[in-house]
Amino acid sequence: MSDTHIDVCALDPPEPMERVLDALSTLNQNGRLAVLIDREPHPLYRILDRNGYRHSIELRDDHRYNLYIWSDA
Repeated sequence: MSDTHIDVCALDPPEPMERVLDALSTLNQNGRLAVLIDREPHPLYRILDRNGYRHSIELRDDHRYNLYIWSDA
């Protein structure tokens, strides 16, 4: 699985969500999107679930998050 990395820290809503969705539209089938974000994106989770994406998130020591998104399709 290859990762595509994006950093959406310090962007005002809804730009982080828009950038994540744009990046997902170009992700290859075996790829995973790795997102660095400064808040947990609760509204995005519903969109991902509705569209068949899986995700995991981990809190970093610097109080930002690593969000990983991939498709099982």
